[in-house]
Amino acid sequence: MRKTVKPIYSMCVQPAFIIGTNNEDGTPNFAPITWASATHEDGEGYLFVISMFGTKMTRKNVVRTGVFSANLVSTDMLPLMDYFGSKHAKDDTKNDMSYTVVRGEALDVPVLDESRFVYECEVTRTVETGDSATFFCHIRNIQIDERLTCEDTFDVNLTVLDPVIYSGRYHSIGKMLGKIGDFINSPREKT
Repeated sequence: MRKTVKPIYSMCVQPAFIIGTNNEDGTPNFAPITWASATHEDGEGYLFVISMFGTKMTRKNVVRTGVFSANLVSTDMLPLMDYFGSKHAKDDTKNDMSYTVVRGEALDVPVLDESRFVYECEVTRTVETGDSATFFCHIRNIQIDERLTCEDTFDVNLTVLDPVIYSGRYHSIGKMLGKIGDFINSPREKT
């Protein structure tokens, strides 16, 4: 059974990323963003899609350079995510907390060494909607944790990545349930 509630609840289950960009002076800038997804492109590829709201430095850097890193946040990175979310680039350099920055392998973008899954992205298209910009990006490189062995595009074990899932609050994933097709012949209880 369901009940109707006012359409003010925006419970969209989203992965949490820390976006890495280069400031004008070349220093790294990081900000948490959870409005992220993917869409299919012609052929075999797909695009990473991310929306940014407001006038944050990260958004300005993406517009200026056209590149960024998307560092998936694992549960052990929550203090770092909260830190980047509470500090603003316009106030000062974000270096009150310890973290390690390396450079991207395909693009000149700052990457968090702490992240277990990183996209290096190049913007191909931008759509403005109100105070938000949505960036459609080619993924130029993916860096993954050494413990992952991916046999196909759907073979990423999220229990190894231990990602933070955001829906207004932080959540984690408990276990892998199976893959597409595992449940087609399973009996379903009728209510």
